[in-house]
Amino acid sequence: MHAKYQILIDILDKIRSEVKASEPSYNKYNPISTDVEKVNQARAKAFIHLFLKVSFGILEFQEREACIADGTQDGGIDGYYINKDNKTIYFIQSKFRINEKNFEGKEIALEEILTMDVNRILDGETADEKGIEYNGKIKQLQREITELDNIGRYSYQVIILANLSGWTDSKLRQLTGGFATEVFDYEKTYTKLIFPMISGTFYNATDLNINIDLSNKNAGSKISYTVLTKKGECEITVLFVPTIEIGRIMNKYKNSVLKYNPRSYLDLEGKKVNTAITETIISKETNEFALFNNGITMLSDETLINEKIGQKNKAQLVVKNPQIINGGQTSYTLSRIYEMYKNTNVEEVFENKEVLLKVITLLDKNDEQGKIELIEEISTATNQQTPVIGADKFANDSINLKIQKVLFDRYGLLFERKRGEFADGIFHNYIIEKQIIERNLFFRMYYSANGNVDKGRQKKLFMKQDFVEETLDDTKKLDNAYFGYLCFRKLYKAKHHNQAVDRITYAKVRVLTLLHKPQKIEDYQKSIDDNIERFDNNWKNFYSKITKHSRYLISYKDKKTGEQKERSNFNPTKYFDSPELISDSKDYY
Repeated sequence: MHAKYQILIDILDKIRSEVKASEPSYNKYNPISTDVEKVNQARAKAFIHLFLKVSFGILEFQEREACIADGTQDGGIDGYYINKDNKTIYFIQSKFRINEKNFEGKEIALEEILTMDVNRILDGETADEKGIEYNGKIKQLQREITELDNIGRYSYQVIILANLSGWTDSKLRQLTGGFATEVFDYEKTYTKLIFPMISGTFYNATDLNINIDLSNKNAGSKISYTVLTKKGECEITVLFVPTIEIGRIMNKYKNSVLKYNPRSYLDLEGKKVNTAITETIISKETNEFALFNNGITMLSDETLINEKIGQKNKAQLVVKNPQIINGGQTSYTLSRIYEMYKNTNVEEVFENKEVLLKVITLLDKNDEQGKIELIEEISTATNQQTPVIGADKFANDSINLKIQKVLFDRYGLLFERKRGEFADGIFHNYIIEKQIIERNLFFRMYYSANGNVDKGRQKKLFMKQDFVEETLDDTKKLDNAYFGYLCFRKLYKAKHHNQAVDRITYAKVRVLTLLHKPQKIEDYQKSIDDNIERFDNNWKNFYSKITKHSRYLISYKDKKTGEQKERSNFNPTKYFDSPELISDSKDYY
């Protein structure tokens, strides 16, 4: 099974496990594992959950389940969502395929789309054209629509979660009864649903609301002032906010508000800091956290604060298009604590604990490049708790974003351009670590597998790589890199566990790629499994013969004895990048 489809299945199964055993829908989502048909039906429903979770940030299972209309007499509507923020009502038609081949190749039948009774339902009809009553979920949808304020301002959109090719927007409107339609085929599912899910970027914040407790702020809730920088004017707002609010926000938006941050959540590297944060929140009843923590720096397009919201000792902070550029570790750790206690005593755990928040509002909205440069400077200057290493500064370069997309689309491989980028996916068991390729390792495999072993051994490749966009169009070289990576993973596990990787390993990657890479990607792993042990067992003998080859022997006269002797001038660095390696390995193996 291809890696991307397997990730999809793992996510759907994880979603199924979110339903509590006490809920009425538990058995529907968790049938006996040997009942394949019911398991597939459960995954089909979880597929709609996935769309709702990623597209609208609905984290709670039961809230999503209320939007699932799948069943008999559903008017051809498998799910729906009323988005009160953008005033749009979504009608979902889904066709989940139970194997990879069909998921990526089989299209939805037009008859299934034509069964969608969107117009009849919106017209208030309670039965289909045959006079058979719609089910309770559809009638619930109708009730929710009638209760909406300003219904005249709402628009309607059909979402098709299935393959459907060759249809223009105007033709799709005709097919769905005149409604705007968006198709999530298999490619869009992988890029717009699966990848955001495993990288924690699945819901983008536009306007964030943060509640502030003013009860102990005798001097007022905030300090605001304007500063002039070489990138233009900025307004800075500094205030203390409840840690529970940061935990709540990060639990929902995750890495979506860390896009400009040079790294994501460092689960292992930041363990000492994360543990200290957790201890201070959980074990202390007083507000030492406000003293111990350096705080959070957030970038915003617009910042508003209202201290008159009709609640005593309360205020509300509104930030538009927020991005946390410093304090990501703090924010993410607070979200983990929030997730841990949200169904028990979360208010008690976070009570009276606050964190310093500095919101920088860039007044020049048009200078995107200046914005990015300022972010880099602020991040470098303000980070103390978990240092930003040099390579982190290159994480958001456009070429690395493109490499990430290509590797995921073609191989289902997760290129970790930002440290900790996939920590959320690992934490929730959507993925496992071996599906992630560390950023420097990709470049080492690319250069080594394509005949530049010496460059593959260089340090800090991620920082100084000279990749150009056209390189990504050479699928043969990319395939070499991927095959080389699979070889490396097998070799390193077998021979070099917990040891430094030497040039020999990279040379082996090159030779294995030359000798054993099949035409089809799906055959790569089998070829490695069939050949690598024999190859590795014979390498020592092969290498020994090469170093003693006559072409590397130089005759010389011993000055003391006058005898003619021979010595080898074999240079491994030059040899591993030479044509001789190709011919010698082919002859020997």
